[in-house]
Amino acid sequence: MKEFSFSDLNRRSGDVLDAALAEPVSLVKRGKAKIVMLPVEQYERLRDAVRPTEQRAFTLQNAPEEDIAMLMAGLQEIIDEDDREGR
Repeated sequence: MKEFSFSDLNRRSGDVLDAALAEPVSLVKRGKAKIVMLPVEQYERLRDAVRPTEQRAFTLQNAPEEDIAMLMAGLQEIIDEDDREGR
């Protein structure tokens, strides 16, 4: 990844933007990367990769049956373990 300083961005904005269109570019301030610029296509791929494509949180009323079954089995294991340990 190419690195440019914030001063480079002010002085050579065309070069920085051209580089960012080709690949991610890091903007560095006081020796530390602070901002990453990247082509919108790469950003969209990253965004879509972390965006859930399906619902991941449920209430007991709308949870899939298999999730409820796993939850109940886990709770039963805890209860059984407590019974064995006399709690």
